[in-house]
Amino acid sequence: MALTTTATTTTGGAGVTQAKIDQRQKLFNRICFGVLIAFALLWLVPLAWAVDTALKPNAETTQTTWLIDNPTFAAFQRVLEDTAILNWFGASLITATLTSVGTVITASLAAFAVSRLRFRFRNLVFWIILAGIMIPGQVLIVPQFREMDALGLLNTYWAVSLPQIPTAIAIFIFKQFFDGLPRDLEEAARIDGAGWFRIYRQVVMPLARPAVAAVAIFTFVTSWNDLLWPLLVLTNPDLMTVPVGLATVQGAFGIRYADTMASAVLGAIPLVAVFLLFQRNIVEGIAGTGLKG
Repeated sequence: MALTTTATTTTGGAGVTQAKIDQRQKLFNRICFGVLIAFALLWLVPLAWAVDTALKPNAETTQTTWLIDNPTFAAFQRVLEDTAILNWFGASLITATLTSVGTVITASLAAFAVSRLRFRFRNLVFWIILAGIMIPGQVLIVPQFREMDALGLLNTYWAVSLPQIPTAIAIFIFKQFFDGLPRDLEEAARIDGAGWFRIYRQVVMPLARPAVAAVAIFTFVTSWNDLLWPLLVLTNPDLMTVPVGLATVQGAFGIRYADTMASAVLGAIPLVAVFLLFQRNIVEGIAGTGLKG
């Protein structure tokens, strides 16, 4: 009887302890959720202010208020009519797509070699690649510009895309994903006579779709937002990307803040659409690489 009472007391104590842990976990989750909501609202305030300003007549943009007496889309119409923003969209789409495809191909090949092949100094090679993350891109501007000039690629889409393709962080993401793949499929393919490139193309890459999606999307967004490098290598107005085009016409708008904000909002719409359409792929890709924080 005493043993039964002791066991019941122990079980009851464990239940109370678990209940307290669950309550603390729920409280912690609610706090984290509240913090995330607060940061999301802070991030949305500048975007909402830009949209609010773009919907105002230029005469009302200097008023520090959210209220709009006469909302209008005239600023968006002027931007579409007076600038070549549609051509900038096309140029940004081409350069960002070229950069994304090139980055996925080269980074996945390099990561496959470091992750699955066995050769001397393999770890040293990987650490040298990672060291590239610490090199600021601005340091490479002069040699890359001279290289593009020597190749005769200035004022072309290739001049914008090629220097952005080698990305150390993309190699790291792919390697982390490849390291987590089982080697049984690879060994089975080797038994069937498959070479390394066939294993890469038909076995590994189909399994790495989440990592491919994550790298492609992040590279696309980074290339789309890049201003400094395209500004240096592009002088032809027909080839200008969205950031370069917006930077060149802001002076023409003068104090027309509504037009400036309208052009900025139009330039951000494609990126917002990309995130909304592919947010699940981004989360799956980052989760699969072990970079969940």
